[in-house]
Amino acid sequence: MAFFTQGQTASFSRTITETDFVMFAGLSGDYNPVHVDQEYARETRFGQRISHGLLTASLLSRLLGMHLPGIGSVYKDQTLQFKAPVFIGDTITATATVQDFNEERGIITLLTECTNQHGKIVLTGTATMLVPKEGEKV
Repeated sequence: MAFFTQGQTASFSRTITETDFVMFAGLSGDYNPVHVDQEYARETRFGQRISHGLLTASLLSRLLGMHLPGIGSVYKDQTLQFKAPVFIGDTITATATVQDFNEERGIITLLTECTNQHGKIVLTGTATMLVPKEGEKV
């Protein structure tokens, strides 16, 4: 099992595209017009289409499953607070910071945040992950 230290971080960035909106709507079945209809969305408080909240949150899945804690780890739970909208063209940086690691139980707790290209937090939460022990597959 890898050893994790409090404060250890990992992050990656991705620019959200029109294609992401369309594919996520198709995958999730969420065709709420605030996500898929520009004319409708123009009349909302946002003035334009906004990302599905879980599209933004899905960046955490990549971060946690591939980077920190990484391959072999699986979600135990995740809290989410959506702080600001995400728009087509926004570059979102997903960051995870180790808060606690229980090596004996193979459980890691991480602060998870997504920020936009202006440094504004758009999503925050806490993830708890199971990590594989030496020689084990979760």
